[in-house]
Amino acid sequence: MELARAYSHKDVEERWYPYWVEKGYFQPAGPARSYFSMVIPPPNITGSLHMGHALNNTLQDVLCRYKRMDGYQVLWVPGTDHAGIATQNVVERQLAEQGLSRTVLGREKFIERVWAWRELAGHTILHQLRALGVSCDWNRERFTMDEGLSVAVREAFVRLWRDGLLYRAERLINWCPRCRTALADIEVVHEETEGHLWYVRYPLLEDPSQGVVVATTRPETMLGDTAVAVHPEDPRYQRFLGKKVRLPIVGREIPIIPDPFVDREFGTGALKITPGHDFNDFEIGEKHGLSKVCIFDAEARIDPSPFLNEAGGEPEWLSRYRAKDRWEARKVIVEELREKGLLERIEPYRHALGRCYRCQTVVEPYLTPQWFVKAKPLAEPAILAVKEGKIRIIPEGWTNSYFAWMENIKDWCISRQIWWGHQIPAWYCKHCNESHVLATGLGEIMFLPQAKPLVQGESPKRCPQCGGGSFLRDPDVLDTWFSSALWPFSTLGWPDKTEDLRTYYPTSVLVTGFDILFFWVARMIMMGLKFMGDVPFRDVYIHALVRDQEGQKMSKSKGNVIDPLEVMGRYGTDAFRFTLASLAAMGRDIKLSEERIGGYQNFVNKLWNAARFVLMNLSEGVRSEENPRDSLRPEDMNLADRWILSRMASTVVAAREALDSYRYNDYAHLLYQFTWHEFCDWYIEMSKLSLGGVSGDHRENTQRILLCVLKEILLLLHPLMPFVTEEIWQGLRGGRESIMIQPYPQPDSSLIQPEVESRINFLIEVIRAVRNLRAELNVPPVREARVILFAPQEQREFLRTHEPYLRALARVGGVEYLTQGERPKGAATAVVGPLEIYLPLGDLIDLKEEKKRLAQEVGKLEEELERVRRKLGNRDFLTKAKEEVVQKEREKADLFEEKIRMLNRGLERLQEIQ
Repeated sequence: MELARAYSHKDVEERWYPYWVEKGYFQPAGPARSYFSMVIPPPNITGSLHMGHALNNTLQDVLCRYKRMDGYQVLWVPGTDHAGIATQNVVERQLAEQGLSRTVLGREKFIERVWAWRELAGHTILHQLRALGVSCDWNRERFTMDEGLSVAVREAFVRLWRDGLLYRAERLINWCPRCRTALADIEVVHEETEGHLWYVRYPLLEDPSQGVVVATTRPETMLGDTAVAVHPEDPRYQRFLGKKVRLPIVGREIPIIPDPFVDREFGTGALKITPGHDFNDFEIGEKHGLSKVCIFDAEARIDPSPFLNEAGGEPEWLSRYRAKDRWEARKVIVEELREKGLLERIEPYRHALGRCYRCQTVVEPYLTPQWFVKAKPLAEPAILAVKEGKIRIIPEGWTNSYFAWMENIKDWCISRQIWWGHQIPAWYCKHCNESHVLATGLGEIMFLPQAKPLVQGESPKRCPQCGGGSFLRDPDVLDTWFSSALWPFSTLGWPDKTEDLRTYYPTSVLVTGFDILFFWVARMIMMGLKFMGDVPFRDVYIHALVRDQEGQKMSKSKGNVIDPLEVMGRYGTDAFRFTLASLAAMGRDIKLSEERIGGYQNFVNKLWNAARFVLMNLSEGVRSEENPRDSLRPEDMNLADRWILSRMASTVVAAREALDSYRYNDYAHLLYQFTWHEFCDWYIEMSKLSLGGVSGDHRENTQRILLCVLKEILLLLHPLMPFVTEEIWQGLRGGRESIMIQPYPQPDSSLIQPEVESRINFLIEVIRAVRNLRAELNVPPVREARVILFAPQEQREFLRTHEPYLRALARVGGVEYLTQGERPKGAATAVVGPLEIYLPLGDLIDLKEEKKRLAQEVGKLEEELERVRRKLGNRDFLTKAKEEVVQKEREKADLFEEKIRMLNRGLERLQEIQ
C-alpha cells in the first residue's frame, strides 16, 4: 500500500492495536529459543493513567516487543490491584453523597456496592494502557481479588501460620482515624511541619510549689501520661528521681523515672511518657512496667472509658473533654493549663508529622490487637539472594537501600480494619472466646488479644477445644500489599502446580518505581523464596520519577500535571513513548515538557517522509524482491553505500547492548542519531546522486540499500514506536505479516568498516564546514560558491573522487585543489584536519553591506539582552514571578547570547577578509 502524504497517528493507532490483539500476537506462542516473562505492577482499580504508569509500561513494552522479535516466547501478565483503603474511600464518598454510610448498609451490602463499582469503573486504567500500545496478554488478565488469587492468599496465610511466621498481638501501631484502620510503618508519609513546643509544669506530689517542667509537641496526650522520664546522669534531676508528680488536669500520681533514652538537650531534658500514644514511650513503658492508658477511640476522639471509676462514675474534669476530637482537646487542655498557671511557655518548633499515605490524615499511635508477619526469618534469605547475585537491582545504587531496610526490618502489620479486601481466614469459637470479644459501637466487633483463632482456608465445622460448632470470623482484612506480594506466582496459578508456573517462573525482570521498593519488591522476594523456593524475578529495574520541565513533582495543586492521554492524542503515542524512553537515564528523574514531545513528533514525521522517499524511488523489480539484501552487489557499491551499511551494523550492536542493559535513553538516542542524522540527513541526500545516475545496476543497488536500511530502522524502532513502524512496514510489505513478529536485527560484523566510516566522516566535516561558512556570512542558498582547498595529496585525491557530493550538498559550483602557494585574499576560511578551506566571497555578498547588517543585528540583540538582564536582576521579579516565567527569561538570555556570539564570529570573519 502507498503511504499517505502526511502521517495521521489517530487513524494508524486505531487500526493496528485491534489487529494485533485479534491476531493473538500478544500471547506466548510458537517454538521458543528461550522464555521471557514479566508481571505488570498492578495499577489500582481506582486509578487512571498518569505519567508514572505511562513511563513504567512503556519501558516494559519495549522489553517485551524486543524479546518477542528476538525469538523469545514472551508472557506479559496484566492485571489490577483491589487497592483496599483507596477503593473503600472512593465508594464511601459516593455513599456519603447519597446520605448513606457503610455502617448503615452493613458489610455484605457494602462489599456488593464495591464490586458493582469495580465492574463499572475499575477497568478504566487497563483500557487506557491499550492506548499506550502495551502488548500484554489480555487473555490472562488478573485481579488481586479474583477467585484464583483469593485461594492463593488464603493458602499463603495458613502456611505462614502453620510455620510459626504469623501471630496476633496487641501492639502500638500506626492508625488512620479517617480510614479507621491500621497502617504499616512504610504506609506513613513523614513530612516536616511547623509546630510548637508546649512547656508544662508537673507539680511534685510532696511539694506542689515545686515541679518538673516537660516540653511536648502533643499536650493533648498528657491525659494518658504514666510517668516523667529524665536521663539518669542529668544532674538537674538527681534529687527528683524516685519521687512522684501529680498529672495536671487528671490528678493521677505518676513517678519520675531514669532512662538513658531521654535526650538531655531536648526541651528541658524531662520527658512525659505516654505508652499508649507514642512509639518511643511504649518501649520505655515496657522496660519500666508502666501501664498503658489509651485516651482516644478509633476516630481519635477522647474516650472516657479509661477514666471511669469502678462504679462507672466520671471525674468532674472529664465532661470538658468527652468525645472531643484530638485537635479540639488540645486547645481546651492548653487553655486549662494556662488558667491553672501550669503552662510555662510556648515555642515554635519544626518536627516531622506522619500522615496516612492514602488520605493524608495525621496518623495516631494506637494500641490495638493486630496480625503480624515475622519479617526477619523471611528477610534473611531475601538479603542473601541479592548478595549472591540471584537477583540484580538496577541501578546498583538501590541495592544498598534494599539492604539497609531489610537488615533493620520490623514485623509487618498485615491486618486492616476495613471491609474491602481479603478477609483474614481466621475463626473464633463463640463458646471458647465468649469473654474475648467486644462490640466497637459501630456495628462491628473486635477480638481481644487473648482470643484464640482457628486459622484455616475455610470455616471450621467443630471447635477442637470444646467441640462447639458456632464461630465468628475475624472481621479484619489483609493489607493490600499481602496479596500483591504473591503476584508473580499467584497470577501463574499457584498454589496449583500449573504449566505456566513451571514455564514462566521465575519471571525475567520487574520494572518498577523506587517508591515501592519496600512496599512491594522486597515483600515479593520474601514471599517468592518462602513459597516457591526461588526468587520471583532475575532483574529489578528501578526507574525514576517523571517531573515537570522545572524538575518539580507533578501535582494538581501546582497545575503542572501533564495528562498522558491528552498528549498522546495531540502528538501521537509513538512520539510520547519515544520521549519517555529518551529521558529515562538511570538514576535521574525525568524532566518532561510538551515541547520535548513535540520535538519527537517531528522525528516520527521525519521517519514517515524518509519512508515515502524510499518507496517513491523503488523500481517495481526491487519492490517485488522478497529479500533485497540478498541481491546487493558489492561491486556496485560506492563509499557512501558501504558507509551506511557499516553504520547500520554498528547501530544494531549498540541497540542490542543498550536494551540488554536497560539503557533506554541510550537506545533512543542512538536510533534517533542514526535515523535522522546519518540516514536522512546524509545518506538519502547522497543517494540522490546515484538514483539520478546513468548506471541501472548501480541505481537499483542504491534502491536496495535504501530499502534494507529503512527496514532495519523500522525493526530497531518498533519496540519504541510500534504504530508508525507497523504502518510503514505494511506499506513496504504490501499487507504481509506484522512487523511485531519479524526477527529483530542480528549483528553482522562483516559490514562494519571503521576505515570507510572515518573517510565519510571526513567528507561530512568538509561539507559541514563549507555550509557553516555560507551560513555565517549569509550567502544566499541559491548562489553557488567556488571553494579553494589546500590539502595534502591523499586528502586531495579523496575529495576529487567524491567531489560530486561536495558540489551537491554544499552548493559548490567549482573546486580548485592546491598543495602550496599564497592563500587567497578576500576569502572566508575554515580548517578540517590537514585541510584548509577558502571560500572566495567575490560577488557572493556585498562585504560593506553585510558588515553593516551584522552590526545592526548585534546591536538589536544586545538591547534585547540588556532588557532581559535588567528583569533578571530585579529582586521583585525573581521572588514574585512563577519559576517557569523566570526560567523562560533565563533561556531568552542564553539564546540572545548565543546569537550574538554567532553574529560576532561572522563579523570577525569579514574583518579578517579585508
